Amino acid sequence: MTRTILIVEDEPILREVMKDYFLEEGYEVLEAGDGKNALELFHEHEVDLIILDIMLPELDGWSVCKRIRKISNVPIIMLTARSDEDDTLLGFELGADDYVTKPYSPPILLARAKRLLESRQTREQEDDTLSSSGISIHFPSRMVTVDGENCSLTHTEFEILAYLMKNKGIIITREQLITKIWGYDFVGDDRTVNSHIRNLRSKLGEHAKHIATIVRSGYKFEEKL
Repeated sequence: MTRTILIVEDEPILREVMKDYFLEEGYEVLEAGDGKNALELFHEHEVDLIILDIMLPELDGWSVCKRIRKISNVPIIMLTARSDEDDTLLGFELGADDYVTKPYSPPILLARAKRLLESRQTREQEDDTLSSSGISIHFPSRMVTVDGENCSLTHTEFEILAYLMKNKGIIITREQLITKIWGYDFVGDDRTVNSHIRNLRSKLGEHAKHIATIVRSGYKFEEKL
């Protein structure tokens, strides 16, 4: 099945370069030069991954990401010309799955996109359901329920929860999470992991207690009463 990539970038030359790389790899590509058009295309088409610039006319990347996250957990890679760490953390808090700073290497961006898509496909091929302590994950639909109620997670939050639950009772270090979720070439630190864990716990409500912080080690999924 051909995957569809939505590229949202207001600079035509950069957008064209990205488009060419993804077309050569066999992907279908949709293009938007502003945030408003990006949302229109997203609602009109089945999109498998979004590459989203932050500084956009009409509607900035932050706003686009926030609106999409209200209705979808589609993987989002954010692009920015700024290297401010707070910007990166804000992107993750709004639901971005990865973050690339300009100037960037198109092959590296392509590799990041492939990793997100492959991890999603791998989940679809695993056992249908994983359940523990009132939390259930249905891999084919990528739906999570907490005490029977739907819980909307981003792609990365879903991957973290699934990884912790599959290794229930085992301490998972932050380095292991980074390698598993983002890959060896990820440029980031513990604050990135902490931000995603904080968002995940917030969405799990009282069930957040099952994700225990192990001081100086990492995290562990525990069954607690």
